[in-house]
Amino acid sequence: MATQTASSPTTESTTARSISPWDWWRGALGGFLGSVGFGLMMAFIMPPPLLEVVIPNMYGIAATPDNPAPLAGWFFHQFHGVTLGLAYVAYVELPAVRAWKDARTFSGAILHGLIWGIVTTLILAVLVMPLWLQAVGFPMAPPFPNLGAPTIMSLIGHIVYALPLAGLYALYRG
Repeated sequence: MATQTASSPTTESTTARSISPWDWWRGALGGFLGSVGFGLMMAFIMPPPLLEVVIPNMYGIAATPDNPAPLAGWFFHQFHGVTLGLAYVAYVELPAVRAWKDARTFSGAILHGLIWGIVTTLILAVLVMPLWLQAVGFPMAPPFPNLGAPTIMSLIGHIVYALPLAGLYALYRG
């Protein structure tokens, strides 16, 4: 007589799923491309001198409105984009997040892109950036927490960043 063991059915969305090296590459590429859009927005729509003065000063490059450092600003901005793209992959591949709303679907990508844009704004633009700029002695550092009107533009920029990231990840992961 054969014996059977009962097991509960599982789905891929609730079980551990390994993250492949290609997933990390997609997150990095999506982060890079999304940050190009946000960077263009910072360069041409948002009040200067965020990209060419503020970001370089975060890394000790003493740029000023009269002596900006646009290449350093773009370099560090793109670095942030890639790093946050990798963090996005880690976030959407958490089993609890995946079970709630899989980021490989169109609706999941839109939802997680919006969430990622909001979360990165709240953590980075509102909390981290003003403290970082104050710590390095930047004279034009925003107050902590950074809740002024430019934060709305930052939120829009982070969503402009996150939606292509989420869409590309879903497109090539699905």
